[in-house]
Amino acid sequence: MKGSWLIAAAALTASWPHAVPADEYPAKPIRMIVTFAAGGSSDVIARMVAKAMSEGLKQQVVVENRPGAGGHIGAEAVARAPEDGYTLLFGTNGTLAMGPALYHDLKYDPLNDLAPVGLLHKLSSILIVHPSIPATNLRELIDYARARPGQLTYASAGNGSVSHLSAELLKTTAHIDIVHVPYKGGGAAMPDLLTGQVSMMLETIPNALPPVRRGALRAIGVTSAERSPAAPDIPTLAESGLPGFDVTSWTGLFAPAGTPRTIIDRLNAETRRIAQDKAYVEQLETTGTYPATSTPEALGAFMRTEITRWTEVVKRSGARVD
Repeated sequence: MKGSWLIAAAALTASWPHAVPADEYPAKPIRMIVTFAAGGSSDVIARMVAKAMSEGLKQQVVVENRPGAGGHIGAEAVARAPEDGYTLLFGTNGTLAMGPALYHDLKYDPLNDLAPVGLLHKLSSILIVHPSIPATNLRELIDYARARPGQLTYASAGNGSVSHLSAELLKTTAHIDIVHVPYKGGGAAMPDLLTGQVSMMLETIPNALPPVRRGALRAIGVTSAERSPAAPDIPTLAESGLPGFDVTSWTGLFAPAGTPRTIIDRLNAETRRIAQDKAYVEQLETTGTYPATSTPEALGAFMRTEITRWTEVVKRSGARVD
């Protein structure tokens, strides 16, 4: 009896999360789920992260695109994945902070079904318009939109995305009526914006700046409280007539809840390492993106604060998902 008890106890101890040695992980390639289509800003940056982390972890980190439902298809897939550290989520605030405020029938709980690993980046967006819109600044755009209620459209990377709720915040603060046209990612929306099938978009700098610089689109303003070092010539929306307007996108790394703490700590250490990697940081900065780091606990607390903030925005705007 005593021998059987010892065997059972040993087996149970071996199954405890903290019993997994960090130096044995990873032993095979890791999947990193990106919740938007290939070609968008999230996908571009995620592939930079995957490459940098592959070098440090000595295993390939493979990007897998799972677009749809504002990122929740991919996030749910990670929430339901094995708790072994081999399926990770490149999570955005559009999905994990705005989504819970917008969707009331999610099949997973971002706060309880995902384990925060650490912040990866923070970046600004730009309000961009097609050149057919005769507005060169925010005041002119607001006046033009007010004179044509319901006639102008704005593209987004999907329901519940940053570009969606940022535009809803713009609508309520500027008192304009523009129509939402959702896409499966910023990359999917850009062709229609470039051809004028949609009027405008609030898109992250990595995706928005190149067509602005070549004259294909017009920049109206940056969404962050301060001008972006990547585009110091573009004014903020706050300084252009919407005081207090401040929306900064963020991305973080997540694993399924229940992933052993040793693995979470190993991955967190890797997020901190790449944030100090000169080549990686320089590549990020060319896209207007800047690294950020945090502890797993700080990222979890930040998510809670963000969900509360965007829940209020949703209530004020009346934003809905179809």
